[in-house]
Amino acid sequence: MTPLVLTGAGVSIEDVAAVARSAGKVEITPAVIEKLGKARQVLDDAAAGGQQIYGLNTGLGANLGTAVEGDAGAFQRQLLDGRGAAVGNPLPAQLVRAAMFARIAMLSAGGSGLSPHVLTALVDLLNAGIHPVMPSLGSIGAGDLVLMTAIAHTLIGEGDADYQGRRMPSAKALMMARLAPVSLAPKDGLSLINASAVSTGAGALALVDALSALEQQEQAGALTMEAFGANRTILDPRLHLARPAACQQVAAKALRDLLTRDGTPAPTTLQDPLSIRCMPSIHGALIQAIDHARLTVEIELNASADNPLVLANDSLVLSTGNFHTASLSLAFETLGLAIAQCAAASAARFIQLTGSTRHGLPKYLSPIGGASAGFVPLQKTMTAILAAIRHKANPVMLDFLPVSEGVEDHATQTPLAVAKCVEMIVLWRRLIALELMAAAQAVDLREGLTLAPATSAIHAAVRAHVPTLKEDRPLGSHADALHAVLADGYWLPAVHQILLD
Repeated sequence: MTPLVLTGAGVSIEDVAAVARSAGKVEITPAVIEKLGKARQVLDDAAAGGQQIYGLNTGLGANLGTAVEGDAGAFQRQLLDGRGAAVGNPLPAQLVRAAMFARIAMLSAGGSGLSPHVLTALVDLLNAGIHPVMPSLGSIGAGDLVLMTAIAHTLIGEGDADYQGRRMPSAKALMMARLAPVSLAPKDGLSLINASAVSTGAGALALVDALSALEQQEQAGALTMEAFGANRTILDPRLHLARPAACQQVAAKALRDLLTRDGTPAPTTLQDPLSIRCMPSIHGALIQAIDHARLTVEIELNASADNPLVLANDSLVLSTGNFHTASLSLAFETLGLAIAQCAAASAARFIQLTGSTRHGLPKYLSPIGGASAGFVPLQKTMTAILAAIRHKANPVMLDFLPVSEGVEDHATQTPLAVAKCVEMIVLWRRLIALELMAAAQAVDLREGLTLAPATSAIHAAVRAHVPTLKEDRPLGSHADALHAVLADGYWLPAVHQILLD
């Protein structure tokens, strides 16, 4: 894989996924090093001139008014030790890599005043596959500094790290990788842990997953429309031009493309249930929420979110609130609600498919009838999953307390907002799997039904993992198997090829 070259701008959520999940390598340009060197000189000059600089020659938080006595470089190690307060299960390697890469991207923007050799060392750490052991609990979204101390400690040869499949002291991992612990100049410790790199990295991965799940939801929705013989006039572009709300036109086009064929089948109804008829509106709102969250995450990835901030071109060092992520937290709270709406519609379509015979389908999608349970027991499973999604859709960004003697009296709970969104995506894919199973069964039970090329490929992909139900059998294991395939992200190349042709 070609290394990803960082210039201080243009980093995307896909870049984060490539580094975090595919072990992509990272390079930084000489221009970035030059930019950091210039900012470092401005910082050093300001400190030499007697300016009070937060975290360099002053304490942090409630200790703001306390001057740092003695060696300001040694204070950086004290600063890291004092904030190593995270607890809980360690984050998985891909999230640690996402956080490391996010911080490298932010630091490449050049506003931190970080010593250039420290950024180079952080890049080497990531490329070597040394992953600091980072406990998961400790950030309230006013920067992720308590969590980020794990990365800083590994850089200086302290704490523990995972390397080559084993957990070991960081000093040993560095030695095995032929890397040396770094020395920290004044403010370097704070620069490493400042900003919200854990939230941003995790958010980028969540959005990549949300995009793939949305694509799968569109495929499931299209197959359901085939199974119902749904009225396709709801996808007429003129209808969505008349009310161009929240990416509705984009969502309608995606469904039209999946259902495109020679000749349009006659609808079986004048109007279908809202979970079918309003799919473009529901999916469109989700697309808009994803787009907004992407914008918010990518702003963070390419920005200087440090406090204090070095404005090298103006030779200034100023205190900021740039580490605060209210917009990021709100974006993921909104995304969670949009996912919940989409998931609820998927669940409603599943109930329609597996319920009564009013849509011309056999009761419970059972071909044998009588006392057969068919698909109806999965309605309970679906309801349980949807309840879990709805629970996680409740907002958390207002749940904080003033800390540090009231100096830090506002927070955003961004890591929690992102984490629960990630959990919702996993559950949502389970509902998509159930809808795909039910839609494929309904298609099999409709005699003489001809599918569009794309929906035919979708149906075949389901059948590659879940056989047609002919008599009652345990369906939970098949739902698990299909969910596992969906979780791979790119589960259906055949559909992509059809849409490109």
